[in-house]
Amino acid sequence: MAFAESFLQGFSTVHNSIGYKKGYNFILWFIFAGALLGFTLARFSFLNFDVFENDSVPGQWYFTRMGRDKVGLLLHLAAVLPCGILVIFQFIPIIRHKWILFHRINGYIIFILLLISHAGALMIMEHSFGGGVDIQSAVITVVIACTVSFCLALYNIRYKQLEQHRAWMLRTMFYMGCIITIRICLIISASILGALPNLRHDVWSCDQVRFTFLNGASNALTASEKLAKLFPQCTAPNSTSIMVPVPASLNLSNPASAGAAFNLSFGTAIWISFMLHALGVEIYLRLTPKEAERLRQISYERQLAAGFKNPGSAGLVVEKLGDADPWKGPV
Repeated sequence: MAFAESFLQGFSTVHNSIGYKKGYNFILWFIFAGALLGFTLARFSFLNFDVFENDSVPGQWYFTRMGRDKVGLLLHLAAVLPCGILVIFQFIPIIRHKWILFHRINGYIIFILLLISHAGALMIMEHSFGGGVDIQSAVITVVIACTVSFCLALYNIRYKQLEQHRAWMLRTMFYMGCIITIRICLIISASILGALPNLRHDVWSCDQVRFTFLNGASNALTASEKLAKLFPQCTAPNSTSIMVPVPASLNLSNPASAGAAFNLSFGTAIWISFMLHALGVEIYLRLTPKEAERLRQISYERQLAAGFKNPGSAGLVVEKLGDADPWKGPV
């Protein structure tokens, strides 16, 4: 009993020290911020393209080693990785309350980095994991969702509409965070794909197949023999532009098949992850109406002091667009 009391007291001290008045909010921040921090730090090594080449999905380096894809990848990683770390500080209450200037400057830096990372993502999506229509449409959807949500968050804070600023910032960060869930869904989806009785196939050029087999192979002779056995049409002269079906499976002992499995699974992984995060953040917002109401009361006071019309509803609130009853401030 004494241990439980000591633990609860220590836990309360920790979450109160950084401004969290409710323990469950601190737990949620710790889980999601910790996952984001760990994922981001693990990806910083990808800024070294030698590391990225060794760790990337088979066949991906064929496109990202040069030209627009290489520039886009570097642009995306160099912007989104610092963004992933800086955003953690935006959700620490004590920083928002005591270091308001840092919170504001950090927010604008994150917004700029987010836009740069989006530009990089759009540059590489044509060849990212095969670049299918499902993948490109998913990338564009995530980019639009994050950008629009962040812009709405900035608009609402401009009018001191705090509860709407909170809601749209949470949506932005949850949408961004789907990149972590994508990795989990990708592995599951690719594993299921290879276990199906009838193998699916991706279509690669012989040049990409040959590059995937031979680039960085520890034994070039063995790799060449394996290539000739599995894809004999790709060993013929002038076969660079010939397109061949590649079986998609993680169970086959060749890199091209593993790459094909990930390529065919990536679009599904993005859409499932994005929908899970979009649904999750809306559930959280619906479960915390008291926090939203508390912030709206503060918004009312600040908007009234600033001379805004309709204090409490100066920002982009639901009653301006829908059929909700007008919000009534303190009497």
